[in-house]
Amino acid sequence: MPLPTLIRDNRPLDHWLGELQGALNTVFARPEAQRANPGEAHAEAELDEAARRHAAGLMRINHTGEVCAQALYSGQAAVARDPAVRAQLREAAQEETDHLAWCADRLDELHSRPSLLNPLWYAGSYAIGVAAGLRGDGWNLGFVVETERQVEAHLAEHLETLPEGDARSRAVLEVMKADEARHADHAMESGARTLPPPIPQAMAAVSKLMKATAYRL
Repeated sequence: MPLPTLIRDNRPLDHWLGELQGALNTVFARPEAQRANPGEAHAEAELDEAARRHAAGLMRINHTGEVCAQALYSGQAAVARDPAVRAQLREAAQEETDHLAWCADRLDELHSRPSLLNPLWYAGSYAIGVAAGLRGDGWNLGFVVETERQVEAHLAEHLETLPEGDARSRAVLEVMKADEARHADHAMESGARTLPPPIPQAMAAVSKLMKATAYRL
C-alpha cells in the first residue's frame, strides 16, 4: 500500500507573501501608472524657492495619502467576504496606483522626495483596513466613503493653496479629486454603512497628523 503523500497548502502563505510584496512595491518601488499623467499637458512653471518647497510639501502629503490608500484598500480587500466588494476595492486601488505614480513624478520634477515615514503610514493603514474589513463588507465600504470624502476635502484645500502658476500639480490634483469622489459614490451605491461619529473624527485626527508630518518629512 503506497504511503500517503503529505501536501502542504501554501495558498494562505502565498497570499500573505503577495501582500508583503505589494507593501514593498508601494513604499519602495517606482509605481507605474496605467493612465497618462495629467500634468504632462502643461508647461513647467518657474517657481521661486519658497513656492517650490510649498508645492513639494503638498505633493508629498498627497503621495503619502496615496500610500495610505493603497494600504487601506489592500487590507480591506484581504479580508473582504464578497468577491464583488473585493474586486471593487482592487479596482479603486489600481486608480490609486496611478495617483501614487503621478505624485512621485511631480515630486521628482520639484526636486523633492517622498515622506521618510511612508513605511509606518503603510503599516498603520493596512492594519486599519484589515480591522474595517473584519467588521463586514458594509463597514468596509463605509470606510471607503469616509476616506475618500476626507481625501477629496484636503485635495480641494491643496488646490486653493498651490502656487498660482503650478499648472502641472494642479492638473494632477484635479483628476485625483474627481477619482476620489467617484470611488466614494460607487461605495455608497454598493451598500456602504455610515460610520458612527467617533470614527470619522478619529480618522480626521490621524489624517491631520499625517499631513503635518509628511509636509516636512
